[in-house]
Amino acid sequence: MSAAGPDAVLGIDTATGDVAVAVTAAGELVYERSVAPAEGERPRHSAALLAEIEAALDRVGGWDRVAVIAVGIGPGMFTGLRVGVATARALAQARGFEIAPVISPHALALGIPRQGERSRLGLIDARRGELFSALVGPGGELASEPFVASPEAVAERAARLAESPLAAGDGSLRFRDQLEGAGVEVLPDADPAHRMAARHVCALAEGAARVRPEQATPIYLRRPDAEVWREQRAGGR
Repeated sequence: MSAAGPDAVLGIDTATGDVAVAVTAAGELVYERSVAPAEGERPRHSAALLAEIEAALDRVGGWDRVAVIAVGIGPGMFTGLRVGVATARALAQARGFEIAPVISPHALALGIPRQGERSRLGLIDARRGELFSALVGPGGELASEPFVASPEAVAERAARLAESPLAAGDGSLRFRDQLEGAGVEVLPDADPAHRMAARHVCALAEGAARVRPEQATPIYLRRPDAEVWREQRAGGR
């Protein structure tokens, strides 16, 4: 395998609590793994990401096989995104690669099994009672810009569609009652589509614009929780 030219896509995403890494070659999945935090513990983005990238590269034959690095740029968890995008930028800069930025909830939505002409919703828990969302059309295309909204606002958008969408992601699990009450179908709790699969990050890279490492920037959509909390504490003095 190592004798082949560079045709592999290294895909990473850290917009959720998982560290999701995959590598594809000539469109075929070679390696994929998602590392979830242990119950009651914080996400392991900083500790686990580089080790998972190295494991993926070992399976595909090393950096010489890599043609591009695809990275989920959010919206999603602030700290996770910062780790993932910074790591992708550093690796790309060091090895002269371009980066393919990918919308994280778009990749998440692609993991939902297609059902006819129904749209799909990738929903990441944004805390503060909100969801990071992306609506994907039946063909897998992004149907609208990613947005952050309350479950009620997400459900209101979904109600405008001709057919109720399918939804997955930790955000859909947290707000299942509100979403299903408005007609959104949330996949069963045990369905693997609720977790990010980096193979979809790799797949989206095929049609994504390639940028220089310094041009890959996270999409946050709002300020980090830590800033809001500092302001609230300062205002209470």
